[in-house]
Amino acid sequence: MASSDVNWDRLDKTKFFVVGAGLFTGVTVALYPVSVVKTRLQVASKDTPERNALSVVKGLLKTDGIRGLYKGFLTVMTGTIPTRIIFLTALETTKVASLRMLEPFRLSDTTQTAISNGVAGMTSSLLAQAMFVPIDVVSQKLMVQGYSGHTQYRGGLDVARKVLRSDGIRGLYRGFGLSVMTYVPSSAVWWASYGSSKHYLWRILGDNSGEEGTPSLQKIMLVQATGGIIAGATASSITTPLDTIKTRLQVTGLEKKISVKQVVKDLILEDGWKGLYRGLGPRFFSMSAWGTSMILAYEYLSKSSSLISPYLYNPVCLFWLSS
Repeated sequence: MASSDVNWDRLDKTKFFVVGAGLFTGVTVALYPVSVVKTRLQVASKDTPERNALSVVKGLLKTDGIRGLYKGFLTVMTGTIPTRIIFLTALETTKVASLRMLEPFRLSDTTQTAISNGVAGMTSSLLAQAMFVPIDVVSQKLMVQGYSGHTQYRGGLDVARKVLRSDGIRGLYRGFGLSVMTYVPSSAVWWASYGSSKHYLWRILGDNSGEEGTPSLQKIMLVQATGGIIAGATASSITTPLDTIKTRLQVTGLEKKISVKQVVKDLILEDGWKGLYRGLGPRFFSMSAWGTSMILAYEYLSKSSSLISPYLYNPVCLFWLSS
């Protein structure tokens, strides 16, 4: 197989960001309703009649039409496009710097890649979360407004004003620690599962390379899509409890202060331990579809940038973009 590292120095950065913004926006439009459904399921109280994905979708369509499936969408898009650009830049530049720092240690290529990707992923994820959590807080409040007793808002700016008035800047970072704790292990589990399942699938299919020593595009897409589904199932099963707790913390009413311990108690009281897995189905679908879509989008993006091989991709960055 070809190397899995993109050479940042050889990348056509203008085309990378312009085309990338369009591709990632398209995927966001297609899969955003899944996030709305997941978030609503996670915050539903025991008295809420809509307790499964289908009933949530029906309720949204009945009250708001298609627009209901895109509550908070403009807020998300306003914040995530520049955040993703900053994330990708930080990720790639940090990875290159890490590789250069590791050169004197004469480590194997596999070890160097693992360490540099890990350092770059952690650094850029922390930076991204510092910028994205306020967007997450605002968009999730918009997603659940009017549902299960949650406050109605006039838009993203109205949410931000009320949060700042009630809790100051700290209110926009509610759940920051849990966000980091959710996305970092999610990324680790997703990519560990993806890498191992992809390796196993290549062994089953046989790495029948083409004339240029590269597997056919169809085979690459098959392996990546299947690996993405397996990784999504594994990561969502392990990390959904953290995501459920984080979401509940972030959408709690401004007048009500609540702790992680109380959130866990409420979930168990309402539904038993399975309450921690609310929204597992939509989250599994979202993680699988997002991850696979982003990998395939990045394949096209790297090919269209022309300065790098069409079969190179950077797996570390894509998980955050899909979360």
